[in-house]
Amino acid sequence: MWQAEFLEMENEVGDLVEPLIEQRADPYIYRHTDGYYYFTASVPQYDRIELRRAKTIEGLASAQTRSVWRKPADGPCSALIWAPEIHFIGGAWYVYFAAAPSREIRNKLFQHRMYVLRNTNANPLDGPWEFLGQVDTGMDTFCLDATTFTHKGRLYYLWAQKHEEIEGNSNLYIAPMKTPWQIDGEPVMLSKPEHDWECRGFLVNGGPSVLKKNGKVFITYSASATDHNYAMGLLWADEEADLLDPATWTKSRDPVLQTCAEHRIYGPGHNSFTVAEDGATVLLVYHARTYTEIEGDPLWNPDRHTFVKPLRWREDGVPDFGRASLR
Repeated sequence: MWQAEFLEMENEVGDLVEPLIEQRADPYIYRHTDGYYYFTASVPQYDRIELRRAKTIEGLASAQTRSVWRKPADGPCSALIWAPEIHFIGGAWYVYFAAAPSREIRNKLFQHRMYVLRNTNANPLDGPWEFLGQVDTGMDTFCLDATTFTHKGRLYYLWAQKHEEIEGNSNLYIAPMKTPWQIDGEPVMLSKPEHDWECRGFLVNGGPSVLKKNGKVFITYSASATDHNYAMGLLWADEEADLLDPATWTKSRDPVLQTCAEHRIYGPGHNSFTVAEDGATVLLVYHARTYTEIEGDPLWNPDRHTFVKPLRWREDGVPDFGRASLR
């Protein structure tokens, strides 16, 4: 029902599709084999990790939430809990997130590093979560927005990180994993901010998400400042290619999803992918704002909301993201 209503709304040009969940940025939705959708995102207070689950996408909006981990009072991960993702790997649940020791900015950047939690219960909303510590990439710089994916039996880690010798805030890196909490080998840079639309306000490539379909591996990512300039780009490689070879990846020159003032959707980005209740329709999950008059730093504004829309496909098998919220 939800999917049919959404598609009908897409045809009503000028209407605004309402957020699925308000004030939840960096949304991640995972559909598990138990038939539940699991949802997590950054909360406005940046002080904890929340989970909720429901049998339907629509049901996530009203599902009860559980705080499964809260930041400690001090230490390296005691502030600014950002962009959690929940993954099921090898029979256990893992939550990847970024955190900082304080809200202080040094050298124009926060001091985030990446961390991981584990839960071996069938239902990740039950039982304790074990703190496994930091995911060390071998580069001691600002990093965040980690995701994982498996391809041809190999587990990969994909994230955003600052390189001291590259201008800007963050680039995209990939590495194979030895365990779900340890990378195996040197990080490989796949993309850095280079086009105008990636360098508005800040020079950012971040928030990567992976989608495998039509013989290709796609990586979406977000760029620029977190206000109306925020936009999404796309990388893709053949599924038979060496994903650790930067030369195998093609990068879009233009954004694939950006602000759509006509439908009052501003700064869409930091997306994830899931599948609809029919088990086939790919859904794009992203956050966006519905107004531009932000007081102060956009980062502290809570009104980045979770939106969901069906993804379309071009004849050549590349995803067509359409316009923000409506096609």
